Amino acid sequence: MSPVKEQLSQYGWEPVGRPRRPVLFVNPRSGDGRAARAGVAGRAREQGIEVVVLAPGQDLAALARQAAAGGADALGMAGGDGSLAVVAAAAAAHEIPFVCVPAGTRNHFALDLGVDRRDVVGALAAFTDGLERRIDVAEVNGRLFLNNVSLGVYGDAVRSPGYRDAKARTLLETAAEVLGPGGAAPALRLLDAQGREHRGPAVVLVSNNPYALDRPLARGTRPTLSGAQLGIIILDSPGDSPRPPAQAWSAPHLEVSAPAPVHAGIDGEAVDLTPPLRFAIRAAALRVRISARHPGASPSARLPGPPPANSNTRQADGDDTPP
Repeated sequence: MSPVKEQLSQYGWEPVGRPRRPVLFVNPRSGDGRAARAGVAGRAREQGIEVVVLAPGQDLAALARQAAAGGADALGMAGGDGSLAVVAAAAAAHEIPFVCVPAGTRNHFALDLGVDRRDVVGALAAFTDGLERRIDVAEVNGRLFLNNVSLGVYGDAVRSPGYRDAKARTLLETAAEVLGPGGAAPALRLLDAQGREHRGPAVVLVSNNPYALDRPLARGTRPTLSGAQLGIIILDSPGDSPRPPAQAWSAPHLEVSAPAPVHAGIDGEAVDLTPPLRFAIRAAALRVRISARHPGASPSARLPGPPPANSNTRQADGDDTPP
């Protein structure tokens, strides 16, 4: 084993053979055309990878399922986080490895997986000389997600056309509408880790493994994707409650009730969910591969010293919420 691969083994990565029939899906419109500018499709074909370039209106989920059922032994996606989750779901269902090519706008999943987000073409080496490990995925009402589901302020912000280019401004405007005078917070209900009921929280963020709330240098990243826990962050609406307005905890499952369909952001994609919302972690459900030249762990995992343990319930500052 090379020194680089041996170093990455500390994060659970193991050398694997090259797949016989890998398939890569490419969204040429993601990240303002990032995959197209990098020539990902052509470079992939040069390496013997079957490439499917998506056209407007095509059903990515159906195409991924068809490729897996048709004999593909590895699936990859060059696109944004929402597209990654769709292809990852097909890979998980067929027990074949998944490759993330960071061609989206923010590429949060790539960051936490340990893929170098600046090296779009280099990520293709995961198919030819890659390392593999298993990670968790999460689901809500049976729909897989890789990063998080946001309800309330964040969920409404994702639905705004301005989200992609001015998320901070849109978030502030939406928060003012939800929390300010005359605004109504979403009518959500859930129980926290202590069994206390929260009615009408302004924000609920449920993630596939918890974010590093206690690591200021790497906030917005997850130290691990294999902790077998959901990360849960809530921000209650202003009121007279003596409880801290923001709390975070981890759990293997969560249920959120509501009187009507809930606007949500699932890995950055706007979706309406039918209540009750049932969240669950699926431990070690996804095989993933990366290039041996990439970091192999998120920034919070690579900081000196062990990551702090997640307490059952803690106060969280607003700035701790992932971007």
